[in-house]
Amino acid sequence: MSAITHWDPFREMDELQGRLSTLFGRAPVRKEGERQEALRVAEWAPLVDITEDPKEYLVKAELPEVKKDEIKISVQNDVLVLSGERKYEKEEKDKKYHRIERAYGSFSRSFTIPEDADPEKVSAEFKEGVLHVHLPKSDRAKPKSIAVKVS
Repeated sequence: MSAITHWDPFREMDELQGRLSTLFGRAPVRKEGERQEALRVAEWAPLVDITEDPKEYLVKAELPEVKKDEIKISVQNDVLVLSGERKYEKEEKDKKYHRIERAYGSFSRSFTIPEDADPEKVSAEFKEGVLHVHLPKSDRAKPKSIAVKVS
């Protein structure tokens, strides 16, 4: 093992590229010979789909390898917050890691809930690595139709 550290004038640019890649959902690119710890813990956010049907809004968040008890869901001031942590698996000294692309660490996603959603009736279930958050629509927010007679 060499005690000499090689200076790389483009290191900061490479770090910025990695952050931008993570932000836009692509796996960061790592150069040959970089240390394995570089990508162990990083800011990450689960991918989310939000759909609507006549009865409710549904938020689906991909959370592979996140334990159910590591997930927190809250609604405050009309904002739905999903947060939690994906912990790094213990590194085995017998293994040689060639590539680490998955990010680990804490995450938090916030979404403003629609006016017609009922924050008091939010429910969720977690199955097969996907969190399903149900936001039922409120009866009071449904538009009413009134017939007006013209004379």
